[in-house]
This record gives sequence, C-alpha cells and structure tokens, in this order.
Amino acid sequence: MTYTIDPVGIIHSCFKEKFAIPRQPQLATAARGRLELFPPFDQPEAVAGLQAASHVWLLFVFHQTLEEKPRLKVRPPRLGGNQSIGVFASRATHRPNGIGQSVVKLDAVEPGQLMLSGIDLLDGTPIIDIKPYVPYADCVPSATNTLAMSAPNLIEVRWDQKAERQAEEHARRLAEPLKELITQCLAQDPRPAYQHPTPDRRYGTRLWDVDVRWHYPTPNAITVLEVVVAQS
Repeated sequence: MTYTIDPVGIIHSCFKEKFAIPRQPQLATAARGRLELFPPFDQPEAVAGLQAASHVWLLFVFHQTLEEKPRLKVRPPRLGGNQSIGVFASRATHRPNGIGQSVVKLDAVEPGQLMLSGIDLLDGTPIIDIKPYVPYADCVPSATNTLAMSAPNLIEVRWDQKAERQAEEHARRLAEPLKELITQCLAQDPRPAYQHPTPDRRYGTRLWDVDVRWHYPTPNAITVLEVVVAQS
C-alpha cells in the first residue's frame, strides 16, 4: 500500500548545514526558526486556537538523508557511533520513510507562519503535520529509556576575544541570540564520537548567514575562533 503525503509547510531555520545541529530538540533554546505554511493551511482557520499551546509537535521529512534501501540497524551517535541497534530503537535520521518528529516551543502564531524556538531542524525541512503538545498525555514522568536516560554531558566552550566580538556584532545585526546559539550547539560536541582531533584541526558550520569556526584545544573543550559572514 502506498501513500502520498504533501507538506503543509517548510522550515526557515538558523541551521544552514546538518553539522552541529543538536541531536534532539530543546537542547539549544536559542535555536530559532520560522514555519511557513503552504496554502490552504496559511489561512487563519488552520491555526485557530493553536496559541493555547506553548509547544507543538512537528512531523517532518529528513529531506537530505532519504534512502531507497531501508536500514534495519543504525549506529546512533549517543552510543559512540560504533554500536549498532535496531532502527526502531533509535532516533537516527535514517528512517524507513524518512519521517522525524520534534517538540518545539511555539513563540508566536502569525499570519501564514509560526515562530519557533528550541528547534533541531535544518533549513528547508518539509513539515508534514503540526500537533499541539498536550502535557497530561505527552509527558510520562515514569517513562524510561536505558539507552538515553539523560541529556548528553556538555563540554566547555571558550571564546577567542576576536570571535566573541564578531558574534556580538552579528547578533545585533541579525537581532538573534547568536552567541548563545553557538555556545549551546557547540556544547553538545558535534564532532563524531569516534574522532579525536588534534588542536590544529579546524571545524566549521553555518548558522543564519555566518560561518562559525572552532577547534578542540583539549579533548573536552572547544574554542570558537571566528564568526564571519558566509561567502556565497
């Protein structure tokens, strides 16, 4: 049996590249985005009453990791990238139908769009459904998952003085909490778990319209080196 699903909207996100996106929502509260709704869902009737919810569930498509051949096992980063588990025991991006879900903060309901924060979605992600978060049903205090009982440990994020000034200048220009976003994302340690980089190795990603570059002066610390306008 085959189904066809059309997106109800698309995300315009601070994350322009997959690298350094938090691996779960709400880990970077400064991560913001705008959900543009497509017709006919861009009409007020489609979101009437949604402002009653502080958070929403987004069902979306991992549009940059779609695969023709389904995977039965994956190697989640949480387990170091070397241990395989069943695809349904993980939240890996390699899904049978490429479908993901995230609970994000609903900051505002505006004509034809939703303003969101705490997102973990790549710019351009197709959204296939939106559901209000219902605390009494969606929060299960007694729930357990022995593979991921708590958020990953954070690592220290340090700032080169020049990079810090650059981040503050771009934050004012963008009217976005850019320094907080960079710190929250990098504290999650985006490098693959199996990598042990030397201090001279440089990493980078794009947030909003700036390129962020950093290195690991020690195995458990990051220093942000540069925050510059991205070159097209």
